Amino acid sequence: MKKVRCKKCKICGLEFLPRSSFAKVCSVTCAMQFAKEQAEKEKIKQRKAREKAERAKIKQVRENLKSRADWLKDLQKVFNQFIRLRDKDLPCISCGRFHQGQWHAGHYRTTKACPELRFNEENCHKQCQPCNTHLSGNITEYRINLVQKIGLERVEWLERKDHKPLKLTIPEIKELIRVYKVKCKGLM
Repeated sequence: MKKVRCKKCKICGLEFLPRSSFAKVCSVTCAMQFAKEQAEKEKIKQRKAREKAERAKIKQVRENLKSRADWLKDLQKVFNQFIRLRDKDLPCISCGRFHQGQWHAGHYRTTKACPELRFNEENCHKQCQPCNTHLSGNITEYRINLVQKIGLERVEWLERKDHKPLKLTIPEIKELIRVYKVKCKGLM
């Protein structure tokens, strides 16, 4: 026969000799208090579960209301984050400087001029805010440094005008968002 060990009461903290291995409290008074606390904990747990389910439902409704353009904006954010993480140890592609300012994901061929290269990783590189915004991409210097980075043949391919149009569907956009989130996690 096993020797019964003393336990500490979950309510008052006194040590007691339990009648069974399941006993958690020392007396009826403590048992009533323990039951109230457990019921309150269960209520809180159920309320949190309901709130979580509500948030998930709201999120799903919002996602269902998103247009293709909204999904493209989301993809662009994740893609730009990936570019900045991928090139985090490199200087600005245009001016070659490291600075403490804001970094952009600058496109060599702009998204307006060549939308089919919008999510092409060779067409987008880390660029400082002054070059991208104030110097319109500082394209001359961008091209020189891009040739050094990816080679003349790839740059000439980017400059061609006969790229296939890119018309992503919403499921394709969602998949690309997932892919770039995974890539970003791998670089963090």
